[in-house]
Amino acid sequence: MMLTVFFMENSKNKFHDYLLLEKNYSQHTVTAYINDIGFFESFLSNEYDDDNLLRVNYNQIRSWIVSLSDDGISNTSINRKISSLKSFYKFLLKTKQIEVSPLLKHKALKSPKKIQIPFSEKELDLVLNQITYKEGFEGIRDKLIIDLFYTTGIRRTELINLKIQNVDLSNKTIKVIGKRNKERIIPILTIIEEQVKKYLSERSSIQDVKEADYFFLLTNGVKLNDSFVYRLINYYFSNVSEKVKKSPHILRHTFATHLLNNGADINSVKELLGHSSLASTQVYTHNSLAELQKVYNGAHPRNKK
Repeated sequence: MMLTVFFMENSKNKFHDYLLLEKNYSQHTVTAYINDIGFFESFLSNEYDDDNLLRVNYNQIRSWIVSLSDDGISNTSINRKISSLKSFYKFLLKTKQIEVSPLLKHKALKSPKKIQIPFSEKELDLVLNQITYKEGFEGIRDKLIIDLFYTTGIRRTELINLKIQNVDLSNKTIKVIGKRNKERIIPILTIIEEQVKKYLSERSSIQDVKEADYFFLLTNGVKLNDSFVYRLINYYFSNVSEKVKKSPHILRHTFATHLLNNGADINSVKELLGHSSLASTQVYTHNSLAELQKVYNGAHPRNKK
């Protein structure tokens, strides 16, 4: 029994390192995967008095799915947990610890598609041009954060981890590190270049800079964190928008939607967003289609008769 426990812990530790070092997943994602596997182990132990993951069959996994559903867990969350298991069993196959994955024929549960509603151009204009920001460093920083999200479409983690050395004003570009450590170069507008210069001037006035490599800093000299950035976006957009969700991701969604609405090529938008497949970018096209429908209905002669 003790040998089995040791063997499984060793397998999980190797899986952890595989995700972190070979797949380049973030520590947050890796922790979520390991936690999901741990929850399944506990279920096996409680329901079957056997937590050996190498002996699992699909009926046991199916029982876990039913148990999660009975506990009120959404299909989306269940699918994420099963995705963690599937990745683990793929790893066990790859390392020849099992011969067949118990999830070989599993099909994901159906879950409702969440429609992300982008901000309107008017709402962006109000936030960027009508709101009064604080004087000095904080106000200049806050406005630049919002404008950089809107004009580049970068992710929240990409903005937080943006380095000083990766902001190239001479070429009007920024280099960001995306998912799985994938780098991409994004152009910045002249108006952003001007804001960056103002920000850097104010940034130099911070007395005790603890994390100087990072472009965006808090007033105490350390880099931004997830909750600060989320609260910042929510605060400013709450003044101009009644939308339920006001987050950095909605700004990324808005960036893509506004580009597509104004005629940008979807492949170019894909590259700017750092998507690995076109399918990921196509989720933003429903708003563009709505805009096209409006133009079409207003312009086609047959609709005027």
